[in-house]
Amino acid sequence: MTISLIREPKSRPDRDFDIAELAAAAVQTPPEPSAALFASANGHCRLFIAEETRGIPATPSALWNRLSPMWKRLLDIIAGGCGLLVLSPLLLLIGLAVKLDSRGPVFYRGQRVGRYGRTFRIYKFRSMVVDAERLGPSSTSADDARITRMGAWIRQHKLDELPQLINVLLGDMSLVGPRPQVGWAVDLYSDQERRLLDVRPGITDYASLHFRDEAAILAGQADPDTAYLELIAPEKTRLGLYYVDNHSLWTDLKILTSTALCVFCNSDLKLEVPGGNQPSGRGISAHQQ
Repeated sequence: MTISLIREPKSRPDRDFDIAELAAAAVQTPPEPSAALFASANGHCRLFIAEETRGIPATPSALWNRLSPMWKRLLDIIAGGCGLLVLSPLLLLIGLAVKLDSRGPVFYRGQRVGRYGRTFRIYKFRSMVVDAERLGPSSTSADDARITRMGAWIRQHKLDELPQLINVLLGDMSLVGPRPQVGWAVDLYSDQERRLLDVRPGITDYASLHFRDEAAILAGQADPDTAYLELIAPEKTRLGLYYVDNHSLWTDLKILTSTALCVFCNSDLKLEVPGGNQPSGRGISAHQQ
């Protein structure tokens, strides 16, 4: 027997199956060495069926490509869980400082659009005044008056993003992937740009490293949103699409290493990104907080 590919059931390729469904599937499907169960992010199980083909041997690269999402999710769970555990003292200190510095909750929980267009609530340390969305533009410059004193410091060091490790464990996000966007921005995506939704959004990616000084770029701009769309969004979208088309476990490890050096060692290291295909459309992207 040769195995050529691993696929999910055709009816709902993006759906997690609970234990009851798996038990029913086991009754309907005779036990074979070609069937395998893998744990998914939310504690349920996902059923993968290995199809047999005659005369077409499976290649290691084809099998690796099929298994890559599983390894990526495994990396998210292990690294995300370890990260929360190791950083918990720092997270508690930052949370206390945010609470003492200004009125409002510790976390900002804005709505974002994730994989396949599903919406979720993102976790970030609050770095701006309460109701900042109603008081100014979506894009935030370094000199934005809505930023609190503590918020300015945690934003400078990217520490406001650390609570998104919770989103990673919940399965809303990945450690590496294009940054999640607000709903109105996704509504403006071109067909090509909507491919950004084919992967889980991430805490960091090529664009996060390339535009680490994004707030400084927008400083002094009369209209930060327009400046963002003109100066940053097109290249940010291109880098996001490049990641979608070329991501791998090795790529994720390189991006994570570079991000750790930038955040914790204050390194100016930037990954070199090949040209890739230029995306068509407006290159819309936006963020808040």
